[in-house]
Amino acid sequence: MFSEQFFVVRDGRVLITANQASYFAKEIAGDFNPIHDPDARRFCVPGDLLFAIVLSQFGLSEQMTFQFRNLVGAEVPLQFRESNNGETIEVIDEAEKVYLDVQRSGAITRDEQVIEEFTRCYVAASGKNFPHTLKPLMESHGVMFNPDRPMVIYESMSVSLNQLDNPAPELELDHAELEVAGKRGNVTLAYNLSSDGKVVGEVSKRLVLGGLREYCPEAMAGIVEEFYRLKARGTRWGMTGSE
Repeated sequence: MFSEQFFVVRDGRVLITANQASYFAKEIAGDFNPIHDPDARRFCVPGDLLFAIVLSQFGLSEQMTFQFRNLVGAEVPLQFRESNNGETIEVIDEAEKVYLDVQRSGAITRDEQVIEEFTRCYVAASGKNFPHTLKPLMESHGVMFNPDRPMVIYESMSVSLNQLDNPAPELELDHAELEVAGKRGNVTLAYNLSSDGKVVGEVSKRLVLGGLREYCPEAMAGIVEEFYRLKARGTRWGMTGSE
Protein backbone atom coordinates (compact mmCIF):
# COMPACT_ATOMS: atom_id res chain seq x y z
CA MET A 1 0.00 0.00 0.00
CA PHE A 2 1.46 3.35 -1.04
CA SER A 3 0.71 5.04 2.31
CA GLU A 4 3.12 2.69 4.12
CA GLN A 5 6.03 4.87 2.99
CA PHE A 6 4.68 7.66 5.20
CA PHE A 7 4.88 5.95 8.58
CA VAL A 8 6.87 3.40 10.55
CA VAL A 9 5.72 0.80 13.07
CA ARG A 10 7.65 0.56 16.32
CA ASP A 11 6.63 -1.61 19.29
CA GLY A 12 3.20 -2.06 17.74
CA ARG A 13 2.58 1.68 17.39
CA VAL A 14 2.45 3.86 14.28
CA LEU A 15 4.94 6.73 14.19
CA ILE A 16 5.03 9.43 11.54
CA THR A 17 8.29 11.32 11.20
CA ALA A 18 8.34 15.01 10.34
CA ASN A 19 10.01 14.28 7.01
CA GLN A 20 7.42 11.64 6.08
CA ALA A 21 4.53 13.96 6.95
CA SER A 22 6.10 16.88 5.08
CA TYR A 23 6.71 14.76 1.97
CA PHE A 24 3.10 13.56 1.99
CA ALA A 25 1.80 17.12 2.36
CA LYS A 26 3.83 18.46 -0.55
CA GLU A 27 4.02 15.57 -3.00
CA ILE A 28 0.68 13.81 -2.47
CA ALA A 29 -1.71 16.49 -1.20
CA GLY A 30 -0.14 19.57 -2.79
CA ASP A 31 -0.38 21.19 0.65
CA PHE A 32 2.13 24.03 1.09
CA ASN A 33 1.48 24.81 4.73
CA PRO A 34 4.55 25.68 6.86
CA ILE A 35 3.03 23.91 9.85
CA HIS A 36 4.00 20.69 8.03
CA ASP A 37 7.65 21.73 7.57
CA PRO A 38 9.97 19.41 9.51
CA ASP A 39 11.50 22.35 11.39
CA ALA A 40 8.23 24.18 12.08
CA ARG A 41 7.83 25.27 15.70
CA ARG A 42 4.20 24.09 15.74
CA PHE A 43 4.69 21.14 13.39
CA CYS A 44 1.73 18.80 12.91
CA VAL A 45 0.93 15.78 10.76
CA PRO A 46 -1.55 16.49 7.92
CA GLY A 47 -5.03 15.24 8.74
CA ASP A 48 -5.20 13.78 5.24
CA LEU A 49 -2.29 11.48 6.07
CA LEU A 50 -4.20 10.05 9.04
CA PHE A 51 -7.16 9.61 6.69
CA ALA A 52 -4.95 7.73 4.23
CA ILE A 53 -3.53 5.43 6.91
CA VAL A 54 -7.00 4.58 8.22
CA LEU A 55 -8.10 3.50 4.74
CA SER A 56 -4.93 1.48 4.22
CA GLN A 57 -5.32 -0.32 7.54
CA PHE A 58 -9.08 -0.87 7.69
CA GLY A 59 -10.34 -0.55 4.12
CA LEU A 60 -12.76 1.81 2.39
CA SER A 61 -16.40 1.62 3.51
CA GLU A 62 -19.50 2.84 1.70
CA GLN A 63 -20.26 5.28 4.51
CA MET A 64 -17.50 6.93 6.55
CA THR A 65 -17.28 10.01 8.78
CA PHE A 66 -13.93 11.34 10.05
CA GLN A 67 -13.84 13.73 13.02
CA PHE A 68 -10.48 15.37 13.74
CA ARG A 69 -10.06 16.07 17.46
CA ASN A 70 -6.43 17.12 18.02
CA LEU A 71 -3.25 17.86 16.09
CA VAL A 72 -0.61 15.12 15.90
CA GLY A 73 3.07 15.96 16.42
CA ALA A 74 6.06 14.18 14.93
CA GLU A 75 6.78 10.60 16.06
CA VAL A 76 3.87 10.41 18.50
CA PRO A 77 3.23 6.66 19.08
CA LEU A 78 -0.27 6.11 17.72
CA GLN A 79 -2.68 3.22 18.02
CA PHE A 80 -5.37 2.72 15.38
CA ARG A 81 -8.10 0.95 17.35
CA GLU A 82 -11.37 -0.65 16.21
CA SER A 83 -14.47 -1.04 18.38
CA ASN A 84 -18.23 -1.63 18.06
CA ASN A 85 -17.68 -4.58 15.71
CA GLY A 86 -15.52 -2.46 13.44
CA GLU A 87 -18.01 0.40 13.13
CA THR A 88 -15.76 2.78 15.10
CA ILE A 89 -12.05 3.49 14.60
CA GLU A 90 -10.04 5.72 16.92
CA VAL A 91 -6.53 7.09 16.56
CA ILE A 92 -5.12 7.52 20.06
CA ASP A 93 -1.79 7.94 21.81
CA GLU A 94 -0.43 6.08 24.83
CA ALA A 95 -2.36 8.38 27.18
CA GLU A 96 -5.56 7.55 25.22
CA LYS A 97 -5.81 11.09 23.86
CA VAL A 98 -8.02 10.91 20.76
CA TYR A 99 -6.73 12.55 17.58
CA LEU A 100 -9.24 11.16 15.12
CA ASP A 101 -12.41 9.14 15.38
CA VAL A 102 -14.12 7.43 12.48
CA GLN A 103 -17.63 6.05 12.15
CA ARG A 104 -18.33 3.68 9.28
CA SER A 105 -21.02 1.39 7.88
CA GLY A 106 -21.92 -0.55 4.77
CA ALA A 107 -19.80 -2.79 2.59
CA ILE A 108 -16.00 -2.63 2.77
CA THR A 109 -13.30 -3.06 0.15
CA ARG A 110 -9.67 -3.81 0.93
CA ASP A 111 -8.56 -3.72 -2.70
CA GLU A 112 -5.27 -1.80 -2.59
CA GLN A 113 -5.65 -0.22 -6.02
CA VAL A 114 -9.20 0.97 -5.30
CA ILE A 115 -8.11 2.46 -1.96
CA GLU A 116 -5.02 4.16 -3.38
CA GLU A 117 -6.91 5.70 -6.31
CA PHE A 118 -9.65 7.02 -4.01
CA THR A 119 -7.12 8.35 -1.48
CA ARG A 120 -5.05 10.15 -4.10
CA CYS A 121 -8.20 11.57 -5.67
CA TYR A 122 -9.43 12.93 -2.34
CA VAL A 123 -6.20 14.43 -1.03
CA ALA A 124 -5.44 16.08 -4.38
CA ALA A 125 -8.78 17.91 -4.21
CA SER A 126 -8.20 18.70 -0.55
CA GLY A 127 -4.91 20.42 -1.37
CA LYS A 128 -6.75 22.95 -3.57
CA ASN A 129 -8.79 24.48 -0.75
CA PHE A 130 -6.70 27.65 -0.80
CA PRO A 131 -6.69 29.79 -2.78
CA HIS A 132 -8.91 28.07 -5.37
CA THR A 133 -12.02 27.68 -3.19
CA LEU A 134 -11.59 29.65 0.02
CA LYS A 135 -10.52 32.96 -1.52
CA PRO A 136 -13.66 33.52 -3.68
CA LEU A 137 -15.85 32.13 -0.90
CA MET A 138 -14.54 34.62 1.67
CA GLU A 139 -14.66 37.44 -0.85
CA SER A 140 -18.33 36.76 -1.61
CA HIS A 141 -19.13 37.12 2.12
CA GLY A 142 -16.96 40.19 2.62
CA VAL A 143 -14.71 38.54 5.20
CA MET A 144 -11.19 37.14 5.40
CA PHE A 145 -8.85 35.65 7.96
CA ASN A 146 -6.04 37.60 9.61
CA PRO A 147 -3.41 38.08 6.85
CA ASP A 148 -0.65 37.98 9.46
CA ARG A 149 -1.88 34.73 11.00
CA PRO A 150 -4.38 32.90 8.79
CA MET A 151 -6.25 30.22 10.72
CA VAL A 152 -7.96 27.35 8.90
CA ILE A 153 -8.73 24.18 10.86
CA TYR A 154 -9.67 20.83 9.30
CA GLU A 155 -12.68 19.71 11.35
CA SER A 156 -14.28 16.72 9.63
CA MET A 157 -15.06 14.92 6.39
CA SER A 158 -17.57 12.31 5.28
CA VAL A 159 -17.82 9.83 2.42
CA SER A 160 -20.98 8.31 0.95
CA LEU A 161 -20.45 5.86 -1.92
CA ASN A 162 -23.02 4.13 -4.10
CA GLN A 163 -20.42 1.52 -5.06
CA LEU A 164 -16.87 0.72 -3.99
CA ASP A 165 -15.15 -0.30 -7.23
CA ASN A 166 -14.68 3.05 -8.97
CA PRO A 167 -11.88 3.05 -11.60
CA ALA A 168 -10.06 6.37 -12.10
CA PRO A 169 -12.27 8.32 -9.68
CA GLU A 170 -12.59 12.10 -10.02
CA LEU A 171 -13.68 14.52 -7.32
CA GLU A 172 -15.38 17.73 -8.44
CA LEU A 173 -16.55 20.53 -6.15
CA ASP A 174 -20.34 20.81 -6.32
CA HIS A 175 -20.81 23.73 -3.97
CA ALA A 176 -19.17 25.58 -1.09
CA GLU A 177 -20.88 27.32 1.82
CA LEU A 178 -19.63 29.72 4.48
CA GLU A 179 -21.55 30.56 7.65
CA VAL A 180 -20.14 33.57 9.48
CA ALA A 181 -20.62 33.90 13.25
CA GLY A 182 -18.62 36.85 14.53
CA LYS A 183 -14.92 36.12 14.06
CA ARG A 184 -15.58 32.46 13.27
CA GLY A 185 -16.54 30.95 9.94
CA ASN A 186 -17.82 27.44 9.27
CA VAL A 187 -17.06 26.18 5.76
CA THR A 188 -18.73 23.21 4.10
CA LEU A 189 -17.28 21.86 0.85
CA ALA A 190 -19.44 19.37 -1.03
CA TYR A 191 -17.99 17.23 -3.82
CA ASN A 192 -19.35 14.74 -6.32
CA LEU A 193 -17.30 11.61 -6.93
CA SER A 194 -17.42 10.36 -10.51
CA SER A 195 -16.14 7.24 -12.27
CA ASP A 196 -16.62 6.22 -15.89
CA GLY A 197 -18.61 9.38 -16.51
CA LYS A 198 -21.24 8.88 -13.79
CA VAL A 199 -21.64 10.12 -10.24
CA VAL A 200 -20.93 7.29 -7.82
CA GLY A 201 -20.80 9.08 -4.48
CA GLU A 202 -20.48 12.25 -2.45
CA VAL A 203 -17.76 13.67 -0.23
CA SER A 204 -18.26 16.50 2.26
CA LYS A 205 -15.58 18.40 4.15
CA ARG A 206 -15.89 20.91 6.99
CA LEU A 207 -13.35 23.59 7.86
CA VAL A 208 -13.30 26.26 10.55
CA LEU A 209 -11.94 29.75 9.84
CA GLY A 210 -10.77 31.85 12.77
CA GLY A 211 -10.01 35.54 13.32
CA LEU A 212 -12.34 36.79 10.60
CA ARG A 213 -12.31 40.46 9.65
CA GLU A 214 -13.52 42.67 6.81
CA TYR A 215 -12.32 41.54 3.39
CA CYS A 216 -9.41 43.58 2.02
CA PRO A 217 -8.54 42.91 -1.65
CA GLU A 218 -4.99 44.25 -1.26
CA ALA A 219 -4.26 42.12 1.81
CA MET A 220 -5.71 39.00 0.17
CA ALA A 221 -3.72 39.63 -3.00
CA GLY A 222 -0.60 39.73 -0.84
CA ILE A 223 -1.49 36.41 0.81
CA VAL A 224 -2.09 34.72 -2.55
CA GLU A 225 1.13 36.13 -3.98
CA GLU A 226 3.08 34.85 -0.98
CA PHE A 227 1.40 31.46 -1.25
CA TYR A 228 2.54 30.97 -4.83
CA ARG A 229 6.00 32.35 -4.08
CA LEU A 230 6.50 29.82 -1.30
CA LYS A 231 4.99 27.04 -3.39
CA ALA A 232 7.47 27.79 -6.16
CA ARG A 233 10.28 27.55 -3.62
CA GLY A 234 8.96 24.21 -2.36
CA THR A 235 8.20 25.61 1.10
CA ARG A 236 4.93 25.87 2.99
CA TRP A 237 2.33 28.56 3.53
CA GLY A 238 1.23 29.86 6.93
CA MET A 239 -2.17 28.29 7.57
CA THR A 240 -2.93 26.85 10.99
CA GLY A 241 -4.55 23.46 11.53
CA SER A 242 -4.32 19.98 10.18
CA GLU A 243 -4.75 20.93 6.55
